[in-house]
Amino acid sequence: MDALSIINKYYSENNDCKDILITHSKSVADKAIQIANNHPELNLDKDFLYEAAMLHDIGIIFTNASGIYCFGESPYICHGILGAEILRKEGYPKHALVCERHTGAGITMQNIIDNNLPIPHRDMLPLSLEEQVICFADKFFSKTKLQNEKTVEKARKSLLKFGDDGIERFDRWCREFL
Repeated sequence: MDALSIINKYYSENNDCKDILITHSKSVADKAIQIANNHPELNLDKDFLYEAAMLHDIGIIFTNASGIYCFGESPYICHGILGAEILRKEGYPKHALVCERHTGAGITMQNIIDNNLPIPHRDMLPLSLEEQVICFADKFFSKTKLQNEKTVEKARKSLLKFGDDGIERFDRWCREFL
């Protein structure tokens, strides 16, 4: 599979949204591979890490996030579910799980219910080590300050809105992956 060919299928035009997606995803993929290289004992699937990291945000095009040139109809919080739908349709169910489980440090069903989020009522927590590494790597890069890697403290701060359990997962990942 070539992640770029799937991106090109859904982002046919060269525009700011596509540039942001590719730049952000490449940064996340590079960090995920760096983690894998630094932790050979984890036996991470580097090919999957790279592909899934490149595709984890493919659903942003269908969201309304004008700050990153996305002019779809869905709220941004839906980008993971929308991306998962794309990748399941393309025949990549494992990659789809990364899409739907990477938001925040994963989102519990209780957090979805408590915050009345417009996504399915189920736990969306990264389970496999690869899912966890991509979710973790993603926290270090925004789509508005491309290629500027956040410090651990800034990445941690960005998770505050997702609740204490997300902070606890992130802190555990810091101990395991850094």
